[in-house]
Amino acid sequence: MGKKVALNVLYNIGILIALFFIYIGITHGHFWYIAVAVFAGTLLVFLKIRLLKEVRAMQRPVPLPPAPKKKPQK
Repeated sequence: MGKKVALNVLYNIGILIALFFIYIGITHGHFWYIAVAVFAGTLLVFLKIRLLKEVRAMQRPVPLPPAPKKKPQK
C-alpha cells in the first residue's frame, strides 16, 4: 500500500509540473510546451484515476455468497 501512496504523490507532482509548463508556455508563447504538458498531464490524470479505482477496489470487502437455507426438522 505504501508503494501506491508514493505513486499517487508522484502523479500529483507530475500534474503540478505539467500545469506549470502550461502556464510557462502560455506566457512565453511556446506552444510546444503547451502541447507536451497537456499530453503529459492528461496521461497522469488518467493513470491517477486508475490507481484510485484500484485502491478503492482493494478496500471494499468481497461479498460472500448467501448461505444455503436449512430445512426445519420435524
